[in-house]
Amino acid sequence: MIVDRIENFAEYLTLGDRLARALDFLHRTDFAEMALGEHCLEGRDIMAIVNEYQLKPETEGRLEAHRNYIDIQYLVRGEERIGYAPLHGQPVLTPYDGQRDLIFYAGAARSMVRVEEGMFAIYYPHDLHMPGLGEPDDRVRKVVMKVRV
Repeated sequence: MIVDRIENFAEYLTLGDRLARALDFLHRTDFAEMALGEHCLEGRDIMAIVNEYQLKPETEGRLEAHRNYIDIQYLVRGEERIGYAPLHGQPVLTPYDGQRDLIFYAGAARSMVRVEEGMFAIYYPHDLHMPGLGEPDDRVRKVVMKVRV
């Protein structure tokens, strides 16, 4: 897991070509008015998913992971807490869904990260994450970049 401000994106350009292109896209794009939904940048290799949603309490969160994609979660507006736990030793809650590249794990997050407007968090397949946590009345606008491993 990596957490930083978008203005520091250049520090991470050596992590791989696709990640570099996704971070550059996040840095140079104004997402304030971009249409909600999925935007394919390089076919299914790099996608941007623009979402707006209400936050939920930690008790309603679930740890998730992906096998084929790295997530870059970028807060356009608002702030949320994202839980984290290492993959090793976590029991599976629901089986892997290959269509959605999504698996849920039982258990609680081991730590919480507060991600504010203008910040991003990178989650690799071995990073369990529990996004969307906060005060239920609060809303966020967030972009999740999906970068094929």
